[in-house]
Amino acid sequence: MEDDLITCLTRQVKEEVRQNYLTQRRLIELETEEVEAQAEAVRALAHEVGKRFTRLGYLTMAPEMLERLTAVLEIPRDSFWHECLEKPFSRGVRLIKVTALTHKGKFRKLYLESYNRLLTWMTKYKNAFEDLELEVRALNINIQAFQSNFDLLTILNFLKSLDVCGLEHKHFLGSNFTAEEIMSVEKKLYIRPQKFERFRLPPPLDLPAPASVQKVLGKLAEEVFRKHHNQIKHLMR
Repeated sequence: MEDDLITCLTRQVKEEVRQNYLTQRRLIELETEEVEAQAEAVRALAHEVGKRFTRLGYLTMAPEMLERLTAVLEIPRDSFWHECLEKPFSRGVRLIKVTALTHKGKFRKLYLESYNRLLTWMTKYKNAFEDLELEVRALNINIQAFQSNFDLLTILNFLKSLDVCGLEHKHFLGSNFTAEEIMSVEKKLYIRPQKFERFRLPPPLDLPAPASVQKVLGKLAEEVFRKHHNQIKHLMR
């Protein structure tokens, strides 16, 4: 009778250990899935910001003017954002409606407002990018805590210690393990910390405030208009 009670209690403890391990592991897996979904949303937001770069690049018209814009905004040449500047404009975003007395004034307002919209989207992207960084750090802290709290060898040794009175060795992952098998299982069940770099998201840019570049961008817009006024009048119809 006493042996039956011990056997029953031992099995209950083993089942609780097993369920606790699986529950905590599943929570880590769910958190990882949420981080990956968040990363996809940030990636989609980066493409939306990229469309605003493309619109501004389209309005800049000529390569030499684009070089000047790149210098003013300090856009790295080998970056995702610079690639977006040079992409063909596909109307993924509309041209902004503005009013002015002259075509030149209208284009200047259009150019400056396009930059303002770009800055707004970049700020939104930067916030999302930084939020994701924080989530990845939090996930890694939870992964490290899980690895510390649920060391496989410690769990198996604990379960084995419960097999008093000659009870059958029955571990929560199956039969008895050799040392080599335990190492193999540990390797397979190990949850690697997430590396933020694996998402390959373009770092946000610290674009200048509109007030600090308004005069320079305004003059650039006027020069673009002077050189390409026929084409600009056509696109603003």
